[in-house]
Amino acid sequence: MTGDDYAPGRCGLLLIDTVNEVFDPKGKGHALYKDEFARIGTFDNLRRLLAGVRERDVPVFFSGMSYSDEEYTRWGRLTGIHREMFDNRLFEAGSWAAEFHPELSPGPGEVALAPHKNIDVFASTDLDAQLRHHGVEFFAVAGMIGTMCVESTARAAMERGYHVTTIPDATASDAGPAAYDAMVARYPLFSHATRTVDEYLRALDEARR
Repeated sequence: MTGDDYAPGRCGLLLIDTVNEVFDPKGKGHALYKDEFARIGTFDNLRRLLAGVRERDVPVFFSGMSYSDEEYTRWGRLTGIHREMFDNRLFEAGSWAAEFHPELSPGPGEVALAPHKNIDVFASTDLDAQLRHHGVEFFAVAGMIGTMCVESTARAAMERGYHVTTIPDATASDAGPAAYDAMVARYPLFSHATRTVDEYLRALDEARR
């Protein structure tokens, strides 16, 4: 697959959960991922990805997770991941933790979606409507967690007919190197392209020539 597969003006990037809770050392979730962030270079790669797509006028969409007091206390039938988040009050609505990290946050003209509540961002936000209104057909996704929200959202995008690009060095898994390697091996099964940050940016450039 070559960069010519990307249609200029039809590309878009979604960044999931690039929030303080995950990417700031003071966030409750940061300790869970910091070793993998360091090993992969996740934070720096995300910053480079964001800067690169902005330079190429690719629209960026940001999806953060948050939960209110009522949701923490009244939700039933909790999955394992929701129970873990609720027990530790992760992604508390209105808090510093649920805010986008200053270096991975929406800029002028970029879209901050409604907070997502499930691991598939399409399931509980306006993502599909926003992508369609912005003319996006070639959908790239990065952020956290690579084995949960990123993977689920990429699968959902494929099912909806988008051309999907996954970017493994701009995410991380929830369970160390072995889980990350397994994740990277799965990505091509439901992605149309799986590229590093540098490969993705080069492909965008090739498509514009």
